[in-house]
Amino acid sequence: MAITQPLASLDEWDDEVKARYKPGKSQEEFRNYGDGVHPRVREFYRLNHTNQTYDFVMQKRKEYLSLNRTEMGIWEAMEFLNTLVDDSDPDTDLSQIEHNLQTAESIRADGHPRWMQLAGLIHDLGKVMWIWGEPQWAVVGDTFPVGCAWSDKIVFPQFFEANPDKDRPEFQTECGIYERNGGLDKVNLSWGHDEYLYHVTKDYMPEPAQYMIRYHSFYPAHREGAYDHLMNDHDREMFGWVRKFNPYDLYSKGLAKPDPVALRPYYEELIAEYFPEKIRW
Repeated sequence: MAITQPLASLDEWDDEVKARYKPGKSQEEFRNYGDGVHPRVREFYRLNHTNQTYDFVMQKRKEYLSLNRTEMGIWEAMEFLNTLVDDSDPDTDLSQIEHNLQTAESIRADGHPRWMQLAGLIHDLGKVMWIWGEPQWAVVGDTFPVGCAWSDKIVFPQFFEANPDKDRPEFQTECGIYERNGGLDKVNLSWGHDEYLYHVTKDYMPEPAQYMIRYHSFYPAHREGAYDHLMNDHDREMFGWVRKFNPYDLYSKGLAKPDPVALRPYYEELIAEYFPEKIRW
């Protein structure tokens, strides 16, 4: 019987990514997606790479980026996202709020700026799209440009064979529809929680935080060095912040379980420093 649910929960996705990018993993190990890969992960990427077309991305941008779905505050959004916790998941007992707090607390413990702590707290809030009915392959996963040739640095590149964009010649050159070194802001990435949350929060956060939020799942670029030809010098400079942020997202889950009740006053004060009581989603 075909697998129809690629992952049991979004928490399971976070654990898979953490394992894949663990420190000290060699390039050979990283590129090994053979028999040891969980079938649910393979199925996730089959669906993701088949369905993340340029037209699909344009459709989702039109649907979501008008920000007319609801209005809610940042902490309210975290509590809303917390309904994603799956009690049957054997790999983690962390709620979404606890993972967000772990990330923020790790950044705080290392003495990074308050805006970076806030970026750690909110970086996954775009996952609320799953609650609104989006399939997992349109919410999480490594992101990549659409509208140009796919890099072989993307995980499971063979699954792009089923993507209809392979039959569109204008999308199958190195730069595709984009200008060489024209800047990532002009490049459309596959749809997911990163791009959505960037547009929800971009008017409130400093630019390095915007890059962290927008590109933290763009592993082919910040981890593998792909797509440099689409970046400009400012992107390359800002990606230093993305790389600084990434370990806190991946590896903070092994730390002590945070106490949301005790930490809430500190983070509500931090949220109020940058955000109004409610924002558009």
